[in-house]
Amino acid sequence: MPPGVFPTVHGDADKQPLKATALSTVRTAVSIPESELKRWKRTFEAHAKVISNGEKFLDQESFVNAIAPKGDLGKIGRAQFGLLFRVADTSKRGLVSWDDFTVFETVLKRPDADYWMAFQYFDVDHSGYITFDEFKHVFIANVGPDAIPFNFDCDWVKLYLGKKNGTHVLGYNEFTQLMKGLQEERLRQAFKYLDEDQDGFIRPDQFKRIILELAGHKLSAAVIDRLPTLCTLTPGQRISYSEVVAFHNVIKEMDMSARMIREATAKSKDGRIDQSDFLNYSASSSRYSLFTPMEASIIFHFAGRGVPSARLALLDFAQLLDPRWRPPHEQFETPATSTSFLQGALHSMYNFMQGGIAGAFGATIVYPIDLGDMQNQRNTVVGQVLYKNSIDCAKKILRNEGVLGFYRGLGPQLIGVAPEKAIKLTVNDLIRAKTMDPETGRIKLFWEMIAGGAAGGCQVIFTNPLEIVKIRLQIQGEAAKLEGAVAKGAIHIIRQLGLLGLYKGATACLLRDIPFSAIYFTAYSHLKKDVFHEGYNGKHLSFGETLAAAGIAGMPAAYLTTPADVVKTRLQVESKQGQTNYRGVRDAFIKIYREEGFRALYKGGPARVIRSSPQFGFTLLGNDLLSLVNVASHNWYQYPWQDKPVQVETALTSRPDEMSRIRARNALKILLDVHGDFGRRAAASGGALSLVNPRLSS
Repeated sequence: MPPGVFPTVHGDADKQPLKATALSTVRTAVSIPESELKRWKRTFEAHAKVISNGEKFLDQESFVNAIAPKGDLGKIGRAQFGLLFRVADTSKRGLVSWDDFTVFETVLKRPDADYWMAFQYFDVDHSGYITFDEFKHVFIANVGPDAIPFNFDCDWVKLYLGKKNGTHVLGYNEFTQLMKGLQEERLRQAFKYLDEDQDGFIRPDQFKRIILELAGHKLSAAVIDRLPTLCTLTPGQRISYSEVVAFHNVIKEMDMSARMIREATAKSKDGRIDQSDFLNYSASSSRYSLFTPMEASIIFHFAGRGVPSARLALLDFAQLLDPRWRPPHEQFETPATSTSFLQGALHSMYNFMQGGIAGAFGATIVYPIDLGDMQNQRNTVVGQVLYKNSIDCAKKILRNEGVLGFYRGLGPQLIGVAPEKAIKLTVNDLIRAKTMDPETGRIKLFWEMIAGGAAGGCQVIFTNPLEIVKIRLQIQGEAAKLEGAVAKGAIHIIRQLGLLGLYKGATACLLRDIPFSAIYFTAYSHLKKDVFHEGYNGKHLSFGETLAAAGIAGMPAAYLTTPADVVKTRLQVESKQGQTNYRGVRDAFIKIYREEGFRALYKGGPARVIRSSPQFGFTLLGNDLLSLVNVASHNWYQYPWQDKPVQVETALTSRPDEMSRIRARNALKILLDVHGDFGRRAAASGGALSLVNPRLSS
C-alpha cells in the first residue's frame, strides 16, 4: 500500500468502486486472519450507535470507546483519541462505517502504524505528500494561540521541506524523521524565545512552561510541581540550555531509563542504587554511554527529592517513570470505621481461606503417593512384612481395595490439611511482610529462615493430630484385610487417643516441620527470583516455572528432614506385639539407629521427596494462581480492604493490551509530542481541518 493511498469514501454511488478497491488493497497488503475480522466485527457491533439505511456507524464517542486502550490513560484525555477518528473518517461525514473501521484496524497492524496515522492526520488532502502549508496549518490549528511561537521559516524546516516544482513537499519517510526531530527544534526555539537577554539562561518558571508544552503528558503531577527545582543543581537559581536539553533527553529515553533502573536495582544486594551504580550499569549494558553525568544527576535529583547522593530503591523512581503516579495516600482510601488491627485481622482471615483452598488442592493431587509411605516398615516385625517396597505397596492396595483404596483417609486429611497449609502460608507471609524493606521489597536471609521456621512450627497444632489419625487409618486398612478384621474409622481413633494422644510425637513433628519450612520457603523464594527471574522487567512466572520452583525447593527440604519424620511416624503408630516401643524422640533415634542402622533414619526419604515436592508445588501453585485470579477479577473474591502498594508502571510492566490499541495510543503520542494539548481544541470543536483557514473550519 503506497504512501497516501488511504481510502477516501464520500458515500456516493460513484465512489463505491474506490472504496472496494481501497479495502482490497489494504487487506491484500496485510494478511488478516478470519478470527481477527470476527473480533473487529464484534468490537464494531458492540460500540456502533448510529444506524442509517440499515447500516451501522460509529460516531466520534463510540469510535474512541472502541479503539482507546482500557484503564488509566494518564495525562492523555480520551477525547484526544478523536484525532484518530479524523483519520478513520475518510468520507468526512462525521461517521465511521464498518468498511472504514476495517481499513483503520488493518492499518494499525502495520509495524509503523503510529507514524502512518500521524502522517494521515497531517496529509489533509490525501495527496500522499505533506506540503509546507499543510504542515503549518495543521500544527497551528492544534496547538492554540497561547503556545510558545514556532518559526516555520527556520533553516531546520527548510532542510526537511525542500522544494519540488516550486512547492514544498514532504514524503512519508521524510515526515517520520521530521516528527522525531521536531521536539528538539521546538525546544531550541522555545529556549531562544524565552531567553530575552540571550545569555544562555532562563528562569525556572520559563523552563516549566517549555516542558509542559512539549512533554507535560509524560510526567506525573509530582514531577511537574518540582520542575522549577532544577535550578538548584547549579549556582545562580537559573537554568541553562544544557540542563534543559539534558532533562528533555531523560524524558525522551524514559523507557530505557526505566529498564536500566529496574535491572540495576534488581541486581543490587540491598535493592538500592546511587548515581554511580546507575552510570556503571548503563555503561556495562550498552555499547555506548546512554546517559551523561548531567542526565544521571537530573534523574536522581527528581527521584531523590532533591538529595541526588542518596541510595534509592525502585519505588523512589516511580514518580519520575510513571506519569500516573500519585502519592500513596491518594491511591487508596481506608474506610473511616476501620482500624489497623481490624484490617490486619481481616487480611489474615482472607489469606487463611486462600491458603486452605490451595492446601486442599495440593493434598488431593498427591494423596495416593502419601499412602505408599514406607517409613513404618520395620525389620523387627514378627511375621510377614506387609510391603516389600512402594511399588509392591501400590499393587497390593490396588488388588485388595481398588482405586478408591488410594484415597483411604482423604477426608480427615482434607479437614486437617486446609488449616495446616493455611496457617503455614499465612504466618510465613505475615512475618515476611513485617520484616521486608517496604521500598525495595527485599528481605534478609535470616528473616526468610525465621519466617519459614515459624510457619512450620505454628502448623504443628493441626499437623500432629491430622497425621497420627491419617497414619493409623492407612496402616490398619491393609492389616485389617490380612487379618479378616473390620477397619476402624477416624472417630474411633480420635476417641481412642484422646486430646493428649493426638499430640503424641509432637516434638518430632516440630523437629521436622520447623527446618522443613525454613528451608522450603527460602529456597522457593530464591528460585523464583534468582533462577526464574520473577519480577525482572515485570516478568510473571508461567505455570511450569512456578511449579518447577515449588517442586525443586521441596526436594532438599523433604530429604534433609526425613530422620525427624521417621521418628515421628514410629512414635505415632500403635505398636503391635513384638515391635519395639519408643519412650520419646531421643529414645526413638537411638533405638532405630542401633537396631536398623543409619539408613533406616532415611527410610522413605525418596518417597518423601516424591510426595512432598509435588504436594507443596501444587499448593503454592494454587496459592499463586488464586492470587493472580484475585488481581485479574477485581470482584470475585478479592480482599476488599487491602492497601494496594505503589507500583512503578511503565511500558515494561503495564498490563499488555491489544497491539492495535497500543499502536493507536502511540500514534496519538507522536501527535502529542508536537504539543501536549494537541487535538484538544480539534476534538472539542468537532470541525474538520481546512487548508483555507489555518484554524478549524465549522
